[in-house]
Amino acid sequence: MITINMFSSADKVAGQGVGSAYLELIKMLKDRFSDEFEININRYTKSQISHYHTIDLPFYFSTFSKKRGRKIGYVHFLPETLEGSLKIPQPFKGIFYRYVIAFYKRMDELVVVNPTFIDQLVAYGIPREKVTYIPNFVDSQEFHPLTVAKKLALRQQLGISPTKFVVLGSGQIQERKGVFDFIRLAKQNPQVQFIWAGGFSFGRITDGYPQLKKVVDNPPANLLFPGIVSRQRINELNNVADLFLLPSYNELFPMSVLEAFSSGTPVMLRDLDLYHAIIQGDYLPAKDVSQMQEKITELVADPTQLTRWQEKARQASQRYSKGHLAERWHEFYTEQAAGVNG
Repeated sequence: MITINMFSSADKVAGQGVGSAYLELIKMLKDRFSDEFEININRYTKSQISHYHTIDLPFYFSTFSKKRGRKIGYVHFLPETLEGSLKIPQPFKGIFYRYVIAFYKRMDELVVVNPTFIDQLVAYGIPREKVTYIPNFVDSQEFHPLTVAKKLALRQQLGISPTKFVVLGSGQIQERKGVFDFIRLAKQNPQVQFIWAGGFSFGRITDGYPQLKKVVDNPPANLLFPGIVSRQRINELNNVADLFLLPSYNELFPMSVLEAFSSGTPVMLRDLDLYHAIIQGDYLPAKDVSQMQEKITELVADPTQLTRWQEKARQASQRYSKGHLAERWHEFYTEQAAGVNG
């Protein structure tokens, strides 16, 4: 039996992808490998593996204990990916960014969810051989296509016509997520229903908070902000939508995109280079808000184009399914434990 102590505060703040990824991993390990892995949460007892999901200061201090065994760090963000997320004044921002890298350097091994970030970690002075790529995944039992009857019932519940074209976005309401562009598209397309599921997980320190809060409190008639919702509700909203749109300017590997894929919902993304290594060809690319507008206009005029992207979503969801990634995690933890025992 391999003892793995998980350290995380990701589930304390609702509506962030780090928490979703953490909960998906814990559930999968307990469901599939309970006879091989003993999973403890935020316990400072002796273990063969300590897996750090968040970079809390007490967790950093705990890395100096010899009880921690093999220290694994989960890289869900880098300093540059925090730009546009939180408004942190200098000199505190610089201090915090240095702390992020110092935390990662305390680890024996890092896990990245996107291979493009390996080079950036190397640039920060972290040896390449200490970094492993394992992508995020979602559980198809939670995120899956619903019946046509259920989709129509959900639309009725939301007051949306069965024939209305619906565009969904989800994630924290912040500047980095491209929410201003999402709002602009809603204003430019009054005949389309837009929905953004998510909220201000970090309150007033969210970048762009005052301007975004004004729109959330008084949105255009065709833009709905249901706030931070349950995972079940996210699946329902993905099924209501004709198109999932994430206009983010920076990401690692957004859980919201995997959730849309698993729900069978066509996906449009701002065409960031970091997506090319993981999901190129699986989504409609748009370089800016003008291209997003062009493609939405095309899809509204000819919704049959969506069929191709529904199939692409289905194929992508299989590659990033729980079953496909479970064995990869099993192999990884087993190898790490062997490194401790060897």
